[in-house]
Amino acid sequence: MFTFKTYIIFLLASLAVSIGLQMILPFPFGLGAALVIFIAFPLLLRRRYASRMRGYGGTGFGGGGFLGLGQGGSLKFVCLVCSHRFKGGECPRCGSKMKRADF
Repeated sequence: MFTFKTYIIFLLASLAVSIGLQMILPFPFGLGAALVIFIAFPLLLRRRYASRMRGYGGTGFGGGGFLGLGQGGSLKFVCLVCSHRFKGGECPRCGSKMKRADF
């Protein structure tokens, strides 16, 4: 995991490279290259962070999906009437649509 300190270092490095490009290249090209670099460095950092999170069982960004649903298992429900575990819209045992999510 990247710390705030690492993020600030990346941000300052991208600022330094951007200012250097603005001094070397003429006005419109230097500004365009500086904006690209200043936006690309944090995106690169986030991509590296996301690729590390995939190794921990996550699906990419977010590290595990919404409420941990990206961990390979599917969402199951429990019927509030007969307490039967099932997938889908209504209980196959009693036909009730009253359900709660079971993680």
